[in-house]
Amino acid sequence: MSGPLSNVRVVDFSRVLAGPLCARTLLDLGAEVIKIEPPRPDVSRFAHPAKPGMSGYYAQQNAGKRNVSIDLNAEGAREIALRLCDTADVIVENFRAGTLASFGLDYQTIASRNPRVIYASITGYGQGGPWRSRMAYAPTVQAESGFTSNSLRHYGGDLSAERTDSLSHADVYTGLQAAIAILAALQSREKSGKGQYIDVAMAATLMAVNERAHVDLGDFDLGDEPTILGATDCPFFTGPGGERFTVATSMVWSLTFPNYLRAMRRADLADDPRFATAALRKQNLDALHAIIQTWMLTFADMAALDAQFDEAKIAMGEIRSIEHLATTDWSSYWGAVQEVSDRNGGTYRLPGRPWHFSQDDLTPIGDPALRGEHNRDVCTELGFSEEEISAMVESGALVAPSAATRWS
Repeated sequence: MSGPLSNVRVVDFSRVLAGPLCARTLLDLGAEVIKIEPPRPDVSRFAHPAKPGMSGYYAQQNAGKRNVSIDLNAEGAREIALRLCDTADVIVENFRAGTLASFGLDYQTIASRNPRVIYASITGYGQGGPWRSRMAYAPTVQAESGFTSNSLRHYGGDLSAERTDSLSHADVYTGLQAAIAILAALQSREKSGKGQYIDVAMAATLMAVNERAHVDLGDFDLGDEPTILGATDCPFFTGPGGERFTVATSMVWSLTFPNYLRAMRRADLADDPRFATAALRKQNLDALHAIIQTWMLTFADMAALDAQFDEAKIAMGEIRSIEHLATTDWSSYWGAVQEVSDRNGGTYRLPGRPWHFSQDDLTPIGDPALRGEHNRDVCTELGFSEEEISAMVESGALVAPSAATRWS
């Protein structure tokens, strides 16, 4: 591996999304990641839609990781895990609080053997407190932590039925926050020589990334003025060539309404009684939108419109599918899409890395491993003999490599 973390080994006990994304982020930065997978595999291996071999969901979060499959309930399996943890710089897990402790793989046990280890646990609500044992999935944590109520409040009457977001923000943000904390702990270890334990809570993460939390916590009365930079206040328009796009500027907010007037060269609208206040602009929003939309259609193309908006400090973005974005010149320039094997003769196209480094080259994304694919290689590196490895396979402690396409 190459990259800023090329000297770091990560042991990944996690599954599905938050933990695997955290470990995958460290891998993308150059770390070696060894994923520990049980006999009943990571449920995301066969998430829909899936090609024969494994799902794209699994490939996206686990491509490039080495894979060891062990049954921690079998005799001898714990010794494999302990030896592997002895070699680790970082351990990532996202089981319910206390689960790995029941196998003797808790931080205290590991740190007594490997005091430099950084051990990150990701749960819904943290390792202590009254909610420590609660199940945690993105939709439920988003509901508990203000994320869902925020969306419902902002969309209001535009919703035909209550619904949460389509993406697993709680998992993704928490995986990234865990990676940030691990990087900080690695830096701290450079000074102290000691590792440490990191407790990461999904609920706390969603509060931390909510840029408008201060509004609710401060009990502000906003009146008719929308919250600054509220995504739900961004209007949609049609471009000169039929393009659909959104503008990251509220037509209602008193500080941004003048930007539209500058862009249109329509200072007279400031004196229009329909638009004199935020409350009136909200009441007459359809009329204001129609005026702006009609003006937009006078431009020859989107580039000319964008240039005039840019002059008025208004950002706009065309509504593209990911497939469309992947065909753009920007995607080619950035390397925004990379291809990996599906381990069955085909390929998956996955997102590329979100960074470019001036001093470090990042290794191309590796292929996703079959469950148990690296059992023998890793165990040999840990000092087990061929006889011991064969005996562990026989006992079920070490689960033979499998290319199965489903489980029950």
